[in-house]
Amino acid sequence: MNRYLKLLHMEIHRFRYILAGLMAITAAVQIGVIIRTLVREVAKRKEDILNHQSIDVGSALFPSGKLSFASTMFGIQFWFALPILLSIAVLGLYIFLIWYRDWFGRHTFVYRLLLLPTARRNIYLAKATAILAFILGMLAFQLLLLPVENVIFNLIVPAEMREASYFADVIAANQALPFLLPQNFDQFVFSYGLGFSAVLAVFTAILLERSYRRLGILYAILYLIACAAAVIILPVSNQTYFNPSAYLYPEEFFMIEMVIFALVVASSVWLGFRLLAKKITV
Repeated sequence: MNRYLKLLHMEIHRFRYILAGLMAITAAVQIGVIIRTLVREVAKRKEDILNHQSIDVGSALFPSGKLSFASTMFGIQFWFALPILLSIAVLGLYIFLIWYRDWFGRHTFVYRLLLLPTARRNIYLAKATAILAFILGMLAFQLLLLPVENVIFNLIVPAEMREASYFADVIAANQALPFLLPQNFDQFVFSYGLGFSAVLAVFTAILLERSYRRLGILYAILYLIACAAAVIILPVSNQTYFNPSAYLYPEEFFMIEMVIFALVVASSVWLGFRLLAKKITV
């Protein structure tokens, strides 16, 4: 356990600057676009007030036009989602780099990893845990950023122009947030279970390619196709209108998917451990 934690610390330490950079870009872009949008909207409404001196600001001028944090989130869809998509792309690329940079980096660092006096499965588990930690870390950072952005909203928008928003309304207003944080617990488990099983499947595909080289590319592609078919194609095919006798209730569909996820995770981990122990040599 101690060596596993040291390997995990090493993987997190190697990615720390990129992770901090992604967080900084996310905060800068989202806060910047919120400030720009709110300053423009508040200035526009103040100008309307000057042009309607005799109209009561609280009732006539803004009967349904008060600013709310939820409406602000709805109005900045693209710029709010852009750093999130960038983070997803970088993390997706790092799933490959976390292995390949050890092979193609300076002095083929992977050989030193494989010669460490510890079970090789700890290398696999440390890399998988690190990716999971990066994903959950970015998710937690985004959720912690929302209250900060709400405070900025309250500081910029005068009280007479503000309308209260519930947290659920804020999440639903922006298309990127329900994707990151589904409001339904089953959907949350399904989405992140799918993502985690995909990460482990890619890990095993990489090890197949490293174990068998050119032939391993074919093995890796076939393995990923098999996993995708198991997770997506087979359950969905049972929900088609052309096969009404195989119709599944949502609870049954969810349980089947969870079992398939567990099988994909178990097969990926078992095969990855075996390849590291038996096929990859120094």
